[in-house]
Amino acid sequence: MNIYADFLIIFILLINLIILSSSRIRVCIKLMAVQGVLVALTPFIIPHSVATEVVIASVLNIILKGMVFPWLLFRVLQDVNIRREVEPVGGYPFSLLLGVAFFVMSFWLDSYLVYSRSVFSNLAVPVAFSTFLTGVFIIVSRMKALTQIIGYLILENGIYFFGSILLGEQSLLVELAILLDVFVAVFVMGIAIFHINREFDHIDTHKLSELKDYVNPQEDV
Repeated sequence: MNIYADFLIIFILLINLIILSSSRIRVCIKLMAVQGVLVALTPFIIPHSVATEVVIASVLNIILKGMVFPWLLFRVLQDVNIRREVEPVGGYPFSLLLGVAFFVMSFWLDSYLVYSRSVFSNLAVPVAFSTFLTGVFIIVSRMKALTQIIGYLILENGIYFFGSILLGEQSLLVELAILLDVFVAVFVMGIAIFHINREFDHIDTHKLSELKDYVNPQEDV
């Protein structure tokens, strides 16, 4: 068992739990960037030969998730002038407990999978599943659109981590396509958040449900 791989996996899990329990959006962006870099380094600590395609994909992941995406999110954070996430669904203690529950449930999901090759760590697949579930939960439970983008990127980290620990080699074209989709999504969502904040003076997505079509009373006359 690779001790460096175990430390990396534990750090990825701890980042999930810290993000779930933190209300400071700036801290969440930094932790998301660190997690993206750690996930991108996964192929280099797995005991197999690293192909050139894997190296290119990992470098692109480090550049985008470690530098480009955080820079874009910090720019949006500065433009909308917010610092903290409002109280999430169930509160932060509930979110933290649910994060632990995701990790425990991931072991149950892992027990139903059949692998064609041995996994380098028993914690790898459960942490990948729990990272994916953490991202989904952040998307549906947080009120700020900016925090939901962070959840989207954490979800993608879980998907990439799962692929990295199971595949010795990855298709560069597939990974580039995924990164392009993520980049476009983050860029478009950043622009959308800026315009939403400019028009409505907030970026709380739950308030969008209050928008209704205006009906002129004189039309019924």
